[in-house]
Amino acid sequence: MIALPTGTRIWLAAGVTDMRRGMDGLAALAQVTLEQDPFSGHVFAFRGRRGSLVT
Repeated sequence: MIALPTGTRIWLAAGVTDMRRGMDGLAALAQVTLEQDPFSGHVFAFRGRRGSLVT
């Protein structure tokens, strides 16, 4: 298990996310939808359509 630094937040994007966006697209989604800096050191999790994939 990887220990996260103290104060790290975990952001979960509710709803279905198109995982074909790639890392750049998911970073843009975090910036626009969640209004957070994707390079802040926090953890962002996105759910795929079937629910079996979380990135």
